[in-house]
Amino acid sequence: MKEPLIEVTKIFTFDSAHNLTEYKGKCERLHGHTYKLEVTVRGTPDKEGMVIDFGDLKQLVTEKVIKKLDHHYLNEVLGFNTTCENMITWMWDVLSPHLDTKRYRLKSITLWETPTSFARISRE
Repeated sequence: MKEPLIEVTKIFTFDSAHNLTEYKGKCERLHGHTYKLEVTVRGTPDKEGMVIDFGDLKQLVTEKVIKKLDHHYLNEVLGFNTTCENMITWMWDVLSPHLDTKRYRLKSITLWETPTSFARISRE
């Protein structure tokens, strides 16, 4: 019998400034956001009953993503047009090598730019 897959999600927030360099409108000017980031891992629990330890997931995402972006000017740090879509693609590329194992894989990343607007990248 195949074991059920469980999704585990950790939520983060960070504050950053950016401007959209290839956009005509108010977002082409410098502005900031309090971003909400959701990272979801999908897999089977280990013998202790965990897919991934929340503390390990927090440490990884904090080190690889949050510390690089929190209270920074994103255009300087990332070097590309900092749309939500481009940012989650970068996050996926940074995190997936660390979150793709025999027992679990990175399932999705959701980045909220405002309380009502987000982008999501996922694996089916």
